[in-house]
Amino acid sequence: MEPLERASNPILGGLASFFAAPFRVRTYTNALFLALAFPLGLAYFIFLVVGFALGLGLSIIWIGLPILALVFLGSWVLAAFERQMAILLLGAPIPPRAAALPAQTPLPVFRRIGEFFGSPVTWKGIAYLIVKFPLGIVSFVSLVTLTASSAAFIAAPFFWEWGQGDIDIDVPYFVLDSPLGVWMLLPFGIAFLLLGLNLLNGLAWIWRELATGLLGSERFRPAAPAAPIAPSAPDDLDEALPA
Repeated sequence: MEPLERASNPILGGLASFFAAPFRVRTYTNALFLALAFPLGLAYFIFLVVGFALGLGLSIIWIGLPILALVFLGSWVLAAFERQMAILLLGAPIPPRAAALPAQTPLPVFRRIGEFFGSPVTWKGIAYLIVKFPLGIVSFVSLVTLTASSAAFIAAPFFWEWGQGDIDIDVPYFVLDSPLGVWMLLPFGIAFLLLGLNLLNGLAWIWRELATGLLGSERFRPAAPAAPIAPSAPDDLDEALPA
């Protein structure tokens, strides 16, 4: 079937996308992002909780103010890192986090500080770093569960053959002790793998939308170049001919 006909039929397009998941590079970059979400989210959570607790607790003796400054600066750097990772691994169309300024016009220090704390991007970036921990747990558990389960079903027939039939494979409510029964797990494992990869891609899509909404601002997205205006055609032949 032609690609144009597939695109005009959403059912066929969805089926083609479903079965093409194992052959897309984006599937595996999504999986890498999901695998990194939990350890990074845990590190961010510890950094923010400990940093804000120390900074706020010690602010009465002024030592906490530099600690809070370092926490806010670190959160900005970490959010910038997450933005680049989401762009590279998820293909997220994240807008810039700040307006581009000419190098010849640096802002005063106090104005920079005011714009930093007054920008919604600063607080949305901190919110993203905090949310990454619980959502990273869900992502990591989903990734490990789906991939390990499908790999177990696919590998079971080969382990059974390697054991020369001496291994009984226990599946809930069944004991597979014959070649036919064991090899029936292979297509089931492949189907489960297809389903799992698509579910992981759906989870990565949630991350993509979250990163697009929290790690940038549409205010700073460069405007699309205006399309050139085509010359208007003459209404009739008499206007095209010289007098």
